[in-house]
Amino acid sequence: MAANLLETYACVPSTERGRGILISGDPKTNAIVYCNGRSVIIRYLDRPLEAVVYGEHAYQATVARFSPNGEWIASADVSGTVRIWGRHNEHVLKNEFRVLSGRIDDLQWSPDCQRIVVSGDGKGKSFVRAFMWDSGSNVGEFDGHSKRVLSCAFKPSRPFRIVTCGEDYLVNFYEGPPFKFKLSQREHSNFANCIRFSPDGSKFISVSSDKKGILYDGKTGEKIGELSSEDSHKGSVYAVSWSPDGKAVLTVSADKTAKVWEIGESGNGKVKKTLNSSASGIEGMLVGCLWQNDHLVTVSLGGIISMYSASDLEKAPVSFSGHMKSVAGLAVFSEGGQKVILSSSYDGVIVRWIQGIGYAGRLERKDNSQIKCFAVVEGQLTTFGFDNKVKRIRLLGDQCGDEEQIDIGTQPKDLNVAHNSPELALLSTDSGVVMLHGSKVLSTLNLGFAVTASAISPDGSEVIVGGQDGKLHIYSVNGNTLTEKSVLEKHRGAISVIRFSPDASMFASGDLNREAVVWDHTTREVKLKNMLYHTARINCLAWSPDSTMVATGSLDTSVIIYDVNKPASHRITVKGAHLGGVYGLAFNDDHTIVSSGEDACIRLWRLVQQ
Repeated sequence: MAANLLETYACVPSTERGRGILISGDPKTNAIVYCNGRSVIIRYLDRPLEAVVYGEHAYQATVARFSPNGEWIASADVSGTVRIWGRHNEHVLKNEFRVLSGRIDDLQWSPDCQRIVVSGDGKGKSFVRAFMWDSGSNVGEFDGHSKRVLSCAFKPSRPFRIVTCGEDYLVNFYEGPPFKFKLSQREHSNFANCIRFSPDGSKFISVSSDKKGILYDGKTGEKIGELSSEDSHKGSVYAVSWSPDGKAVLTVSADKTAKVWEIGESGNGKVKKTLNSSASGIEGMLVGCLWQNDHLVTVSLGGIISMYSASDLEKAPVSFSGHMKSVAGLAVFSEGGQKVILSSSYDGVIVRWIQGIGYAGRLERKDNSQIKCFAVVEGQLTTFGFDNKVKRIRLLGDQCGDEEQIDIGTQPKDLNVAHNSPELALLSTDSGVVMLHGSKVLSTLNLGFAVTASAISPDGSEVIVGGQDGKLHIYSVNGNTLTEKSVLEKHRGAISVIRFSPDASMFASGDLNREAVVWDHTTREVKLKNMLYHTARINCLAWSPDSTMVATGSLDTSVIIYDVNKPASHRITVKGAHLGGVYGLAFNDDHTIVSSGEDACIRLWRLVQQ
């Protein structure tokens, strides 16, 4: 058997309050590219279930751009490194250069694909650098800035020019190559956040935290106009993008609006349409934008990507989102003939996905406290968070119904719900376990050893608790008390995860020493051994609905699927499933498995006979 990638539910761009983000596109293929953590994500605006993740940066990636011919991508990170790699052919690395001593904030290709300019933070006055893409040799000197340079742009027609803007409020104009400082414009009274040339190179525009947009002549760098103050933005303007014909621009702002401006021949701009963010509160601030073909793309601080039609601005936008942080919690269930996946990330965001469709909305909870673990059984969501509270929430489609919460008073380790008796839940903490019935605490037991994982049998009659010492302690449940029945010793590291098979005939355990074990529930004997194929700790495991397969996910980025009726050597290995490690696993059916991880992405894999 083999595991084939079926669908990818991509993460959204990393955002940061008070800073714009840069997304770029390839108009020929309707692709966009952006960064999240160490990942560079390629997505297609018309194919939401397709995504490509490039994860070769050693540090957090900040910006990525397609080359003008669409064949190459240049991506940069916080260490000042630029990697140039192939979009196809397994992302072959063309070159890697350390070009600045600090974070790179923007990057642009020359129209002939021969040169790249970057801007950002550096030592002394080294905030901008332009170089040949094949050799890394400098193609100019960039004086004139005294602080971090937030944005740069390459004139898309000859004679070549480069413009930059930054935290010193300046807009600088350079002639070349080799490029030399020509002039500075001091039109802004706050951070100049983004600068872009029109497609024909005749004009360029800068936008700023002073809420203004200034237009300049593309050949001389002289100011020719500005965006009208009538109906202008009421907050910092973070990004700007030109229409393909160069007659309009799209701007986004902290005031939660995007505006389409018509640019007249004189160089002044008037608002044509104001588009409001679909999110409320701080998360509704708009921090990134892109005008690509007929698509107007905006990105909010909360990671919601909205697509408007440039030819029909009255049309409601198509919005999609995902996770921004590591995804550890996964739950799968059927609803109305559809397979629904719920996923929770470290920042407390719970996203609803539908197999074959993708993003289907976020669950709006009363509070977005961080979640350590969660479970869904019979339409009820149970969460255990870092606020020490267990919450039991009735799910009503994509809405949250009534909520009950209990303060456990200590930090969570694990959460399990008895599938055949969903009112019964087992919570594990550092020193013991807590038994719940509905929203009532049945018992709080200090077990006398450091607890690291736990599981409850489907009928709620038995509990297994794993310890720091690598032992599995098996207890029978009698009312609100636990009676120890046996202790199993096989693991050589702290237990990280325990799960019963759906038919309760077996249970599986994994440890920090990279080993997994499948046990016979009745005899307590090892049923499948030598499961030592990961190269780092096991973070999660899941059973297939028919109890014939068990899958493990590891810090080594791999997922391994075992058939419990065959030797462990008869396994399926998915290498590089998630950059940074696999933290969540769930079977959708007997032949489909869902995985999630540090890269904030979710993937569906189809198990097929070879």
